[in-house]
Amino acid sequence: MTINNVIVAIVAIVAVLISGDAYAAEAAVADYSQLGAGLAMGLAVLGASIGQGNAARGALEGMARNPQVAGTVQTAMMLALAFIESLVIFTFLVALFALGTI
Repeated sequence: MTINNVIVAIVAIVAVLISGDAYAAEAAVADYSQLGAGLAMGLAVLGASIGQGNAARGALEGMARNPQVAGTVQTAMMLALAFIESLVIFTFLVALFALGTI
């Protein structure tokens, strides 16, 4: 499955989800905020997982090439993973704020 097929599938799913309120006199804002919160969390988790995978790969390659600095590299990697995860937590809080639960 190519990236174009994935993009078309995502656009089709979003179009189906929002088509019910397209011609309604009173479109519920909560429906769109729930969709936005879900998409934001999905994209944040996707980006964070890619970033954490790249950070771990780089750290493991560095430790394999130079085992003497494994402790320093591991500390830096843990700090980087914490920063990446904090962005996901921040996105979660923004999504809750968009839903009106905070």
